Amino acid sequence: MTPQEFGLMLISVLASVAGQVFLKIGAVKLGKVNAANAINHILSIITTPELLIGLGCYGVGALFYILLLTRVNLSVAGPAASLVYVFSVLLGYFIFKEYIPVTRLAGLSFIVAGVILVVWQK
Repeated sequence: MTPQEFGLMLISVLASVAGQVFLKIGAVKLGKVNAANAINHILSIITTPELLIGLGCYGVGALFYILLLTRVNLSVAGPAASLVYVFSVLLGYFIFKEYIPVTRLAGLSFIVAGVILVVWQK
């Protein structure tokens, strides 16, 4: 993976992670959904700034992912995009104070190792 391709991948991953964080913030603002308030929640989505920002970030992430796909094989880009999972768990821990069990950390280390093996070029 060239530096330009790595940059496209990194921007795509970071924008997608930012999208997840903003969607979580917006979802917390909305509160829990149930049968009685489902319609109101759906309507509130279009008026919650954090949710709109999150969707916009996802759009930017998708745009850069498409640009990445013009340069590298899907068999490289797809696994590299799984770094979103790693960053999401870490930001969940640091921003939302979510607990990370050891088994999840082990799984994340497998993801990172797998991405390294997939994108590694000799």
